[in-house]
Amino acid sequence: MRQGLLWLSERQGMFNFVRRNGLARRFASRFVAGESIDEGVTAALELSRRGTTASLDLLGESVTAEGEAVKARDQYLQMLDRMAASSVEVNVSVKLTQMGLDIGEDLCYANMVHILDRAKALRGFVRLDMEGSAYTQRTLDFFRDRLFDSYGAHCGVVIQSMLRRSEKDVEDLNAMGARVRLCKGAYLEPPAVAFPDKGDVDRSYLRLMERLLTAGNYPGLATHDETIIARALELVRRESIGPDRFEFQMLYGVRRDLQDRLRHGGHRVRVYIPFGTQWYPYLMRRLAERPANIAFLLGNVVRESVPRR
Repeated sequence: MRQGLLWLSERQGMFNFVRRNGLARRFASRFVAGESIDEGVTAALELSRRGTTASLDLLGESVTAEGEAVKARDQYLQMLDRMAASSVEVNVSVKLTQMGLDIGEDLCYANMVHILDRAKALRGFVRLDMEGSAYTQRTLDFFRDRLFDSYGAHCGVVIQSMLRRSEKDVEDLNAMGARVRLCKGAYLEPPAVAFPDKGDVDRSYLRLMERLLTAGNYPGLATHDETIIARALELVRRESIGPDRFEFQMLYGVRRDLQDRLRHGGHRVRVYIPFGTQWYPYLMRRLAERPANIAFLLGNVVRESVPRR
């Protein structure tokens, strides 16, 4: 199934068909805010009106030409300005390969400085998304050596609990005072690099979550797992950790019922909103990374449609 989904993600003809198919577009619109910056900002504004913050992500990664990286940079600058003009909290997520990391670190740095200078001027925040494990060390080195000293208050990174190395990474980032988003991770990784068993990934998440909540700098807990969320709530009660010291983070269109319950319970919730013309390959790759995500997404749609007693 994984190979089939990846094959489909690369078929331009299928992409064109899906973009014209009303049913497919309606399904995609559940999880992707649209194709334009205006659609992404509108989705963030709708969430803001409900008391939920957002992080916008322009879909696309692994660019191979300098012009593509510069174009992506300029779109992020427009995005930051549009969010500020709409009175939406300025918060975005960006992949370093989208900014040209694979072309050259100096190009990537120049593009990131443009984005971070604008975000800083707008009192915003930029999260460096974590990609596959081949980029983990490069991303953390780039963040620590080239960005943190000047932009640490306006820039953070992501750590994946599935990676065996993450415990040390969290300790290092806590010592720096860096802001971390913790997620489980969805990339297909070799067992030498990542825990192959879901139970081990979950136990790693809980360990890292505890360290971030007790010793970190405003961590973002990115999960839809109600068991993990319950453990987080138990921990913050026990340790008297106020709701202003962390936030829960979820994906656009996933567990909206849970997002609302947490928000009504007085907790901060941020929704990660992907948008852009690359929504079809994005969805197919996310499903291909773990085909079980198909059942996960469909299950969440069904779960939200069943009234809670």
